[in-house]
Amino acid sequence: MYKSYSMEIGGKTFTVEIGRVCAQANGAALIRYGETTVLSTATASDKPRDGIDFFPLSVEYEEKQYAVGKIPGGFNKREGKASENAILTSRVIDRPMRPLFPKDYRNDVTLNNMVMSVDPQCRPEITAMLGAAISACISDIPFCGPCAMTQIGMVDGQFIINPSQQEWDEGDLQLTVASTMEKVIMIEAGANEIPEAKMLEAIYMAHDINQTINDFINRIVAESGKPKHEYTSCAIPEEMFAAMKEIVTPQEMEDAVFTDQKQVREENIRKITEKFEEAFAENEEWLAVLGEAVYQYQKKTVRKMILKDRKRPDGRAIDQIRPLAAEVDLIPRVHGSAMFTRGQTQICDIVTLAPMSEVQKVDGLDENIVLKRYMHHYNFPSYSVGETKPSRGPGRREIGHGALAEKALVPVLPSVEEFPYAIRAVSETFESNGSTSMASTCASCLSLMAAGVPIKKMVAGISCGLVTGDTDDDYVVLTDIQGLEDFFGDMDFKVTGTHDGITAIQMDIKIHGLTRPIVEEAITRTREARLYIMDEVMSKAIAEPRKEVAALAPKIIQIQIDPMKIGDVVGQRGKTINEIIERTGVKIDISDEGSVSICGTDKQMMQKAVEMIEIITTNFEEGQIFKGKVISIKEFGAFIEFAPGKEGMVHISKITKGRINHVEDVLTLGDIVTVICLGKDKMGRISFSIKDVPKDK
Repeated sequence: MYKSYSMEIGGKTFTVEIGRVCAQANGAALIRYGETTVLSTATASDKPRDGIDFFPLSVEYEEKQYAVGKIPGGFNKREGKASENAILTSRVIDRPMRPLFPKDYRNDVTLNNMVMSVDPQCRPEITAMLGAAISACISDIPFCGPCAMTQIGMVDGQFIINPSQQEWDEGDLQLTVASTMEKVIMIEAGANEIPEAKMLEAIYMAHDINQTINDFINRIVAESGKPKHEYTSCAIPEEMFAAMKEIVTPQEMEDAVFTDQKQVREENIRKITEKFEEAFAENEEWLAVLGEAVYQYQKKTVRKMILKDRKRPDGRAIDQIRPLAAEVDLIPRVHGSAMFTRGQTQICDIVTLAPMSEVQKVDGLDENIVLKRYMHHYNFPSYSVGETKPSRGPGRREIGHGALAEKALVPVLPSVEEFPYAIRAVSETFESNGSTSMASTCASCLSLMAAGVPIKKMVAGISCGLVTGDTDDDYVVLTDIQGLEDFFGDMDFKVTGTHDGITAIQMDIKIHGLTRPIVEEAITRTREARLYIMDEVMSKAIAEPRKEVAALAPKIIQIQIDPMKIGDVVGQRGKTINEIIERTGVKIDISDEGSVSICGTDKQMMQKAVEMIEIITTNFEEGQIFKGKVISIKEFGAFIEFAPGKEGMVHISKITKGRINHVEDVLTLGDIVTVICLGKDKMGRISFSIKDVPKDK
């Protein structure tokens, strides 16, 4: 017998079935939200993994094409690597749940969420998020839940709880909030310039709903949850810390980490580690965990400096931003480039423009999104942190950072009608010491303007950090955190936006939630910082988008034709349109509505293509004048091609004023002639005259 539990969320029924499937998993739940169905499981290894100093958590979100009645494409006809949406969803599930596992737990844990059916009214992503939390809570894996998640959309100024897929895609807000029983633990948002006060209202609306869901989860755990299993703690022995403080005093450690140069700090820590290795040479047990112990010693030192002494490792004030610099046109011959530097974090962004035929095709479970016009890619090479390792392509982190910068800029992009280009921005990390995703947002905004993309407003991003004490009131919020403050702190609160509002939020924390005063202060601080960055740094590099795209960027001319004439332009098996492309060297895209985009770099050739299309689609009337090429000569006259796939005939009597015996006496194959239209002959062919062309033509 299995147990079933149900509640209403956002006017739709949410059902959890326990004990029906996957009995061998540590925890499993079949989750239904409307008719969306997700199988969520939680499994853990019996023993800790040897030789690691981190918690090995793996979160998977599997999109099955059968869930939307599709057979996967490709030769193999089966699901391949995870889509970008699946990777981003996995990250959103991971971020609030990871802090709720014990810090000294080293057993491998996998949270798997398989989407088996999709109801367009109930998004599978939120279903999986709740399913992952429930499967972990009811399992015997040590987990300090519950943890609930709610999504908020906004359509016509009204908030919507767990919106449908269409409302989510087309609305002005895409907000996901995760909460424990008391505090917010994760925020992820994309927004169309939502004011800070409105965003806070939405966050705490979701938080209130999360409390109801947490009560629901607690009821399930009380009836169907397993006792949590014992585990081997991997915590550093206190006696080891005591011995370390005798070898390297807290003041010496403070002196070692107190620098604004990452390389200097790393060298100082290397020398300190060598001291410990010499001192503990006979203690194999301590040597095995020395790396983690040194890390913890640094962490305690930095946190004490910030929390008690109000002293940051690089000497900055609590609300001070690192030195900033911005420039455009760093890279020649590309369509747009910019570099943004914040302290030891440096991003170079390159923008490429292309016709709409180059948009990315998206093959996912969301049937509303099949094309992606703006692509933002982020690269993080090892040299940016002074390390050496081969490149293996983008990982989940790179994909996540690129998606965040993309989300930040989408609200200010011009429409396709205003700017009919596919746009790709690539953020190359030259140097990294914290907040590269926010530097990517700033650099990308600058490079878009340098490329002549008419963005509506400037966008900047900044990150706030946090160090907490023993009580909720004992904390310090840090503006513009560097890498060390991110590693050793409790929060990475990233916010992007314009002067008028927020476009994206991503909040990660390492503790069990944030109080409202901390969230409010972080949002206020990030607003102040991003306005300063835009006004004092970015606008001085480039104040507004350039009026024209770069010389080497493709140019696009748009014209409208009668949709009934599309077949004439395309021609039989594409013969006509291919002929136009071959003659002019342009690219041509035609929509079903008759919108034609001619793309090229040679304006003269582009205009020639426009003229050809206009000729082909015109309703031929007496008196129209054309230029054409003699393509065929007969006894009775000559055939003139005046546009690809379009030809008319000049009767021998209409070639010259006087009488001629043979067409060849006047015309030769390949001659370019000017003709005037006489209408259509009895056979329906277009009839031309050369001799009747006005002299001024």
